[in-house]
Amino acid sequence: MIVAIRAARWVLLAFILAGCADMSRLNAVPADVKQDTTVLGMSDVRFWGGEVSASLTQSAADAYRRELTAFQTSGSSGPLPPANFLAISGGGENGAYGAGLLCGWTASGTRPTFKLVTGISTGALTAPFAFLGPAYDGKLKEVYTTLSAKDVLQPRGYLAVVLQDALADNSPLRQTVRKYFDESMMKAIAAEYEKGRILLVATTNLDARRPVIWDITKIAASGQPRALELIHDVLVASAAIPGAFPPVMIDVENNGKKYQEMHVDGGASAQVFVYPAALDLRSATFEGRRIERERRAYIIRNARLDPDWAEVERDTFSILSRALTSLIQTQGIGDLYRIYLATQRDDVDFNLAYIPATFARQLKEPFETDYMKELFELGYERGAEGYKWAKVPPGLVAPQVEPPLPTQPVQAPKRTSQSMPRQ
Repeated sequence: MIVAIRAARWVLLAFILAGCADMSRLNAVPADVKQDTTVLGMSDVRFWGGEVSASLTQSAADAYRRELTAFQTSGSSGPLPPANFLAISGGGENGAYGAGLLCGWTASGTRPTFKLVTGISTGALTAPFAFLGPAYDGKLKEVYTTLSAKDVLQPRGYLAVVLQDALADNSPLRQTVRKYFDESMMKAIAAEYEKGRILLVATTNLDARRPVIWDITKIAASGQPRALELIHDVLVASAAIPGAFPPVMIDVENNGKKYQEMHVDGGASAQVFVYPAALDLRSATFEGRRIERERRAYIIRNARLDPDWAEVERDTFSILSRALTSLIQTQGIGDLYRIYLATQRDDVDFNLAYIPATFARQLKEPFETDYMKELFELGYERGAEGYKWAKVPPGLVAPQVEPPLPTQPVQAPKRTSQSMPRQ
């Protein structure tokens, strides 16, 4: 009996040590390091979200230069066509709605080519297909109507809560990403880079507790031998829900020293983004001249925006889950207001799509295929019939702007000798 107990202890100890061994990492980049940190030797393929850096401004100017050159080389003349921006939010399984909307939009014959496409979490997985356009609609539909939980996650045991870095292993998701985002897709994105188009994906650097925006087009066009692997890391990291999925450790270098950054779901920082609010498009210039062009922003929020009622069980997990869901929804609405204010300042046409309150289908299990099929079809139908984009965020009434009434200048009364004050 004693021998059996001792043997059990050794087995348990070995299990614990094995679990802990997988959790090792290189040091994070110190907070006081100010110089550029490189990834795969590149320093200009990402920038902090929420601020405007010199590299971001330069990247935007370079993209405009490439677009203008491609436009003129094609034999076109006159002003550039409108710049259409597309932002796709997080939402897990609800990403099927945005995917369906995009495919239906193609069927309507009114879907534009986007100058800029951004994605977070499930939106990051949709964004490459949306960026490359209708030719990739078939694959986009396949992702959101045929995959299931087994293509995304592998549950771990209960001890993963204390011994590992997540409740589930997302190796299946990485395999799915590799299957769809292959070498040919990267080359297609690189070709669009030469036209001045931009594809951005956001992750959260958990060490710095700051959003990081990755320029996928620039990585794809870099010619770096490991560019495809880095893109896979970024896409998986953007969808790595903290606690549910393991973080993605990205090797970086600074001043000859090697470090590791811990990246998780971009949704830990924001649910959706278009461009940093600090980037004022009104003041954008090229060769000393202001860039005057029509701009439109289309935002797809893969979520319902109305408060969905539910009786919450009185237990810790139910309360935490409900509160976290509420927090995410509120954060997402706040993101929409931030985007709206920036677009109004910059004279960018604001257009918003989201899951209607009439879709009351309950998710039975994570990444339920039938649920995603129904949501995809709803998005497709709405897109095909001509989507009625909301012009303001939820809860904000569009201002009624009327022409000002003509006014006459007010003339001061003439003074007379009778009206003069007595001395």
